[in-house]
Amino acid sequence: MKIVKEPKNFEQVTTELLIVGVQKNCDHIEGWSNFVSFYGENVENWIRSGDIQTERKKMTKIPYIGQNEHIKRVLFVGLGDTKTLTENELRETFGLVGKELRALKASECTIWLESFTASPIDEQTIAYLFAEGTGLGFYQVPHYKTSSNEVEVYMDAVHFVTKADIDEIAASFEVGKIYADAVNEARNLVNLPPNLLTATELANYAEKLAKQYDFEIEILTKKELEELGMGGILSVNKGSVEEPRLITIKYQATEKWEDAIGLVGKGVTYDTGGYSIKTKTGMVGMKGDMGGAAAVLGAMKIIGESRPNKNVVAVIGSTDNMISGEAFKPDDVITTYSGKTVEVLNTDAEGRLVLADAVTYAKQQGATSLIDVATLTGGVITALGYDKTGSLTNNEAFFDAFIEASIETGEFVWGMPLTERDKKRIRKSDIADLNNSPGSDGHMIFGGGFVGEFVGDTPWIHLDIAGTSDASSSYDLGPKGGTGVMVRTLATFVERLGEQNN
Repeated sequence: MKIVKEPKNFEQVTTELLIVGVQKNCDHIEGWSNFVSFYGENVENWIRSGDIQTERKKMTKIPYIGQNEHIKRVLFVGLGDTKTLTENELRETFGLVGKELRALKASECTIWLESFTASPIDEQTIAYLFAEGTGLGFYQVPHYKTSSNEVEVYMDAVHFVTKADIDEIAASFEVGKIYADAVNEARNLVNLPPNLLTATELANYAEKLAKQYDFEIEILTKKELEELGMGGILSVNKGSVEEPRLITIKYQATEKWEDAIGLVGKGVTYDTGGYSIKTKTGMVGMKGDMGGAAAVLGAMKIIGESRPNKNVVAVIGSTDNMISGEAFKPDDVITTYSGKTVEVLNTDAEGRLVLADAVTYAKQQGATSLIDVATLTGGVITALGYDKTGSLTNNEAFFDAFIEASIETGEFVWGMPLTERDKKRIRKSDIADLNNSPGSDGHMIFGGGFVGEFVGDTPWIHLDIAGTSDASSSYDLGPKGGTGVMVRTLATFVERLGEQNN
């Protein structure tokens, strides 16, 4: 999707869809009288009567009835009271616009930027939110239906009616597009069937990403993992015919490789639960158990485009968790890469074993701060529902800075407590250093807290996205399926850290 840089007025517009923001009183909008003269005075009567809805997120689509034959339709987008309109609400509103564009099979559109201006949201921010929101809303889950007549639709171009500097508008629009494209690629990964997205294929994707952005990449095979003694990921992989992979990507922004932030993703491409087997309904959807890996890879795509002044090391442990005569089982004792031993009480608590090795390796690769992202526990859904990402941390200042980034992107994150009593339960075993499943009463905390045992004093944030990584139904910014959650927040946080180094 490209931006057409020539600024246009209404008379110059040639478009399938002209997008206009409306509220109960539009008189204060700069250029509103010109639009009324252009479109027709009836527009104000229709707004007063409610035929054109002004309630926030409400859409009114009508054919263009003026003299300009080059405009097919006008989409009036309700903004409500713009004094209370937030950037996230505008992003979500544009997500619904994206859905409308897809439904119309529109290949291009035009937006009148000034009609969406709301203090303190300026034209550049609107352009960014429009690109991001419509890009996310326009997304459709890939399918494999042989009888479908659906033709893939692409947005080729966007025009702007605006008095703002078009180069600045284009730059902001491009950033929003980069963010949306990265989230959509993460969504594609989560939505892929597990027979198509194995650990090997996930590594192949990472390799292509690294080549595209000139990242350094290392992919460790099963043999190399065995040589290193990565008993966490290897134990989970024991029941599988598919080999595991440990993927490491480095983005070096500074002359010296130092002070790198580590982004660690859980890449379990399918989770049966192992011998602690899931129910038949609980197993459906476990292709998305690599949502943490998808989030990290999506963030790295944005980082590759924006090139922040911050060193980043991304580490992804990838395998599936299957059942066979070789599979690990409850009562096993394994030795992780760190040297710590673990009594396995639950083979369905496998993600934390993979992450244990991955965070240890990230520290070895120079990470001086860590964020791990994982679809780790059903407990986070019980505690927080499907719309909130749960988190743990050992460093409040580090966490507070991250929360600021999450507020900017509109991705809700809620901190959970990790107490000394919790840690004692994780460390309770008669025969090993740790146990991998202290109980279901504090499941989310125990899962993340287990990973924290391998972090030490390194500033660390754990993000449990089990509830937020997949949508059970369509929502403002996307369809049912993978959401690409945390891609934008991770990238925004890294970019903020980079700004501090400038």
